[in-house]
Amino acid sequence: MAKRDFYEILGVGKNASDEEIKKAYRKLAMKYHPDRNPDNKVAEDKFKEAKEAYEMLSDSQKRDAYDRYGHAGVDPNMGGGGGAGAGGFADAFGDIFGDIFGGGRRSAGPQVYRGADLRYNLEISLEQAANGYETTIQVPSWDECDTCHGSGAKPGTSPVTCTTCGGHGQVRMQQGLFSIQQACPKCHGTGKMIPDPCTTCLGVGRIKRKKTLEVKIPAGIDDGMRIRSSGNGEPGVNGGPPGDLYVEIHIKQHPVFQREGDDLHCEIPISFSKAALGGEIEVPTLSGKASFTVPEGTQSGKTFRLRGKGVKGVRSGYAGDLFCHVLIETPVKLTERQKDLLREFEQLTVEGGSKHNPQSNTWMDKVKKFFE
Repeated sequence: MAKRDFYEILGVGKNASDEEIKKAYRKLAMKYHPDRNPDNKVAEDKFKEAKEAYEMLSDSQKRDAYDRYGHAGVDPNMGGGGGAGAGGFADAFGDIFGDIFGGGRRSAGPQVYRGADLRYNLEISLEQAANGYETTIQVPSWDECDTCHGSGAKPGTSPVTCTTCGGHGQVRMQQGLFSIQQACPKCHGTGKMIPDPCTTCLGVGRIKRKKTLEVKIPAGIDDGMRIRSSGNGEPGVNGGPPGDLYVEIHIKQHPVFQREGDDLHCEIPISFSKAALGGEIEVPTLSGKASFTVPEGTQSGKTFRLRGKGVKGVRSGYAGDLFCHVLIETPVKLTERQKDLLREFEQLTVEGGSKHNPQSNTWMDKVKKFFE
């Protein structure tokens, strides 16, 4: 799963001051601290997430690297360059034994980092989700600066070798026998410094623009599902591969249907006379109209199932069902004539005994027994 944006985790803007970042972290730490939430895995994960975000954004060098390169700028574990076993644990212990025995691995150059993944929230209708949908979206993209052609240096000047790491892009922190290799804090792993930055891109070598992408939504997709667009995330660092773009689907609330998996549910109001006498009812579906027969004496809340009138899911071989929940509507704003007829009907019903209202009579019997 793609890492969330550090600023989003703390709930602050990218221009937030150090004090605002500290205040936001303290608030989250108090809320999700493990001591206050024993045996709560969700709270523990949120605490760790907030702690990591604060550690990165409270350090000016790490925050600068994150602002320029995203997660790739502060996470050396995302780096490639060297095949299996290169970087991370192997590099650290290689340096330890190298220092002890006089050898040691030396980086051939700046380390390569994969770009961070991006997420795009796309809202679509239930009909579009059921039938499939094609659309275009705009996502942030980094293009080569037209002024410096990607060098980051002002026209007529060139980047120079970093004086801190000697162009390796990495430095070693020595503590006794232990030697830990990490990205150079001065050049952020590039191995180069820009004395006179380009005024257009401010030394980054890239310009942020909008990129238009076509997205094909498969028929039957459900709320919360994601579509991956490979290579359309943030660009890599030092020639590293770009991250991916994940389009997360959110389905708008429908005025008639509620979706549960591949099934649909809807409420059908019918008149008192239709419920009493029975008859045919026409209902909408996502593929047109359908009808079913309401039997004589139908009660409010009765559910009728129309097979195959739901949604055919992305991984399903057949469509779900449509469940119609009948609601008997009480008439309003009656005329005197209508009221007289209902009074006459009520009298006839009472005279007919329990056979007309079995549920009411059963309920009254239960009430009598309760008070005996």
